[in-house]
Amino acid sequence: MAMAAEEANNSMLKSEMYPARDRSSRMSRWLEGRSRKGSKPLAAYIKKLTPPLAAFIVFIGGWQLICHLLDSPTYLVPKPSDIFKAAIDNRHELWTAVSTTAFESVFGFLLSIVLGISFAILMASSKVIEESVYPYAIIMQTIPIVAIAPLIVIWFDAGFQAIVIIAFLIGFFPMLSNTLIGLNSTEHNLRNLFYLYNAKPLQTMWRLRIPAALPYIVAGLKISCTLSVIGAIVGEYIAGIGGGNGGLGYAITYAAGRLKTPYLFACGLSASLLGILFFLLVNRLAKWMLSSWHESEMKREG
Repeated sequence: MAMAAEEANNSMLKSEMYPARDRSSRMSRWLEGRSRKGSKPLAAYIKKLTPPLAAFIVFIGGWQLICHLLDSPTYLVPKPSDIFKAAIDNRHELWTAVSTTAFESVFGFLLSIVLGISFAILMASSKVIEESVYPYAIIMQTIPIVAIAPLIVIWFDAGFQAIVIIAFLIGFFPMLSNTLIGLNSTEHNLRNLFYLYNAKPLQTMWRLRIPAALPYIVAGLKISCTLSVIGAIVGEYIAGIGGGNGGLGYAITYAAGRLKTPYLFACGLSASLLGILFFLLVNRLAKWMLSSWHESEMKREG
């Protein structure tokens, strides 16, 4: 007991004699703990990124090696180095095509969000409206867009408007169906609680059903954002504008018609990267909206 009291007294005396040293040691321990915490997410991110990156390197290296050994013609199966060279040589045309398609895709995507969610809310508000309108939405989805596209060109003329409408039509149904499922999946006990408190249908929709449907709406966004890119490219095939203002659809048609296969691959990969970028942005939005309360986006330990 006496020895313990003496040691405690000595430590107190040291801290009184060297307060700056004690504070600096505490600060260094705090900074060390912060650096360890910061290094854990970075290490986890690197660990998560390593397998797909290794697979990509193996795939590209194998492709390059096989094409080199077989001495395949460039117009038939180009090497990855040929594709990269074609993208660099035509970077201005490729950038113009990508930016044009991105602009059209964003407009079609936003239109599908606004109209898809609006129609879903309207149908969820009345069972009669849902049973009357929803079958026609399914019929519209089952008709190939290639069959509808010529009519759109006739009605709206070739160009930006027709392409945006085609992109909208492809991305519309996922937004409508996912939002409608989410609005109809609201827990009955909560709806009964709102009813007991004399909440109006509009209040129940705005304060309960729409927030509860957010995970379903986000799922629709993830599907629709990539489909809008496909819709814009399909629209450019049918209703696109050629020349320097053409999008990726026109660039792919141009490269295929002149057997510029490396540039054709570059255009296809650019379209894929554009769709991936859209998906990552929507995924980031989903994490921001749902990470604080929904299981699908919460961080899991272990």
